[in-house]
Amino acid sequence: MRVTKLITFIIQFTTIGLAAAFLVLYFYSEKDKIEEHSSSYTNPEIVELVESTRIIPSAPLNSYASAVKNAAPAVVNIQTTKIITERQHPLANDPLFRQFFGDSIGEPRKRMESSLGSGVIVSPQGYILTNNHVIKAADEILVALKDGRNAKATIIGSDPDTDLAVLHVSLKNLPAITLSKTQNEVGDVVLAIGNPFGVGQTVTSGIISATGRNMLGINTFENFIQTDAAINPGNSGGALVNSHGELIGINTAIYSQSGGSQGIGFAIPLSLARNVLTQIIEFGHVKRGWLGVAIQDMNEELASSFEMKKVYGIIINGIAKSGPADKAGIKPGDVITHINDTEVKNTHHLLNLVSQVNPGNEISIKGINQDGEFETTAKVIQRPTQQQE
Repeated sequence: MRVTKLITFIIQFTTIGLAAAFLVLYFYSEKDKIEEHSSSYTNPEIVELVESTRIIPSAPLNSYASAVKNAAPAVVNIQTTKIITERQHPLANDPLFRQFFGDSIGEPRKRMESSLGSGVIVSPQGYILTNNHVIKAADEILVALKDGRNAKATIIGSDPDTDLAVLHVSLKNLPAITLSKTQNEVGDVVLAIGNPFGVGQTVTSGIISATGRNMLGINTFENFIQTDAAINPGNSGGALVNSHGELIGINTAIYSQSGGSQGIGFAIPLSLARNVLTQIIEFGHVKRGWLGVAIQDMNEELASSFEMKKVYGIIINGIAKSGPADKAGIKPGDVITHINDTEVKNTHHLLNLVSQVNPGNEISIKGINQDGEFETTAKVIQRPTQQQE
């Protein structure tokens, strides 16, 4: 019996020993695998992160208060008054009608019509830039300054082709706006200052969305700055300034289906407005060359018919009788490809090339007609108001 118990004890002890040995061997085997896996991984180089070096200031970053303080005093509200004469009733001359309603029914009636806009004082001498459509046909123009002063304004001259006008007020110590000398770029911050809906001087902000916008059908000569700064009715003629409060344009139009701002506004750039201002003050009008033609852009089909290798130039649709082009022998159907050796890109380009020539000067013209290439000269004359070309 004792032998049996002894044998059983030995078997149990041996089994426990073998199990312990198995566990020890398994542990060290797994440890070796872990160490082997760990030894195959090496620490990477320090990761370089690009971090902003800009230090956030304690003052608000997006404050343009100083720009507004510089520009706002030079932006004025413009109120115009027109006398509208209403036609007499069509039955006013009927004796029976006059018997019942009296003789006074046939007399024309007059009423006053007012409208509001904006303007910018550009000279301490009292010259103000605004839009032509703001003061067009006005019988009286009243200018209200931000400092509370009011004055009647006189029209020095206007230019319907760019929708600009120059006014003058006789006041002392006028706050003239500073004109920008920097080139405008898409993305620049801009402020629009004016009198929207007649609520009083208002400032809106945005950026320049595009430059050189043309062929919009707004003006004859177009080179607009496009902005998303809110421009509404009443802002016309107001100032578009940069973040320093310097004038870069004259607000003139909006693209809208509702009549309100939809983030697409247009301003006449200072370069164009300044040229118009200078000429109106000096001559009373803007001097521009005129060729006397009706024109349209070329297309691939027309270019192919003239065996042109690329699409450029313009085609003549009509000729003003006894005009410069008529005298130069140009005919409808001709294609003008060069003005003074400058290749003509489109109708807008030709319009600008000709308008930049002083009336009385000659230009050289190259083109193509049914007989082949031709070259001629034309003496441009003063451009009539609001003509196509």
